[in-house]
Amino acid sequence: MAPPLSAATFIDALRAEGLDVVEVGDWADHNRNHKGPWGPVHGVMIHHTVTRGSAATVALCRDGRTGLPGPLCHGVITKDGRVHLVGYGRANHAGLGDGDVLQAVIAERGLPVDNEASTDGNRYFYGFECENLGDGQDPWPAAQLLAIERVAAAICRRHGWSERSVIGHLEWQPGKVDPRGFTMASMRERIAKRLGIKPQTTPLPTPSKPVVDLSQLAAAARSNPKAKGRPVTYAGTRIVEAALVDAGLLAKVRLDGHFGEDTVTAYAKWQRSKAGGSFTGDAADGIPGKTSLVNLGRRYGFDVKE
Repeated sequence: MAPPLSAATFIDALRAEGLDVVEVGDWADHNRNHKGPWGPVHGVMIHHTVTRGSAATVALCRDGRTGLPGPLCHGVITKDGRVHLVGYGRANHAGLGDGDVLQAVIAERGLPVDNEASTDGNRYFYGFECENLGDGQDPWPAAQLLAIERVAAAICRRHGWSERSVIGHLEWQPGKVDPRGFTMASMRERIAKRLGIKPQTTPLPTPSKPVVDLSQLAAAARSNPKAKGRPVTYAGTRIVEAALVDAGLLAKVRLDGHFGEDTVTAYAKWQRSKAGGSFTGDAADGIPGKTSLVNLGRRYGFDVKE
């Protein structure tokens, strides 16, 4: 078990790795520790922000947004390669993810495909948000990629971890696609070289997009919350719930695998939204249909099976 580095040791490690570090306000005391434990730590998680503009990005990651208070990470890596420290301690960055992935990170072995959202990642991971639109087209400048490499290596070096303790959000939580625009396999190879470790020769599995079965999901939605007997549910409900949480339409506490009344209400809001298809009236009933579900999948990284 590894206790988190002290704030002083953390920033010292980053600077020792040659990084340009910017301290933002009271970053060392800005956290969500009152909401749950911070540590033991087991790895580093990389994200992209889906934002444009360094100042606005740093402010968002420090302060958070409606329904998701800041800090949203420990450091923001902007396109110029600077690392802006916005918080230290528990941060709202990882969310619920796959416990099997956590065990693989702890053991520093190849990652399984993430297919569950049941383990609190905010407790166990250092988190870095990287300024990028996340559309696969926004470029990743060399200075920014180098900073990501150095940040991860700095923390791994202090903890005695290998590059396999560094993962992307897409490898942790079903439905996530970040970081998009480079592969985590290539980044881990860079980190290994910086650490002076020969890269692992065992190939890591390429995470596939999760698939949501439309007919099963619709059955789960129709059976809840007023049907008598045991509600219909299956793995796809967690994927869709995670997407609705990410969209700010569903509270994280409702991410339980059951397409209950709150999930139906949240899905109806998605159907009515422009991104969901701009449905109105009875068409926005909270029961997933092909158009709205495909739109949700495109945005949050899962495929749809009819």
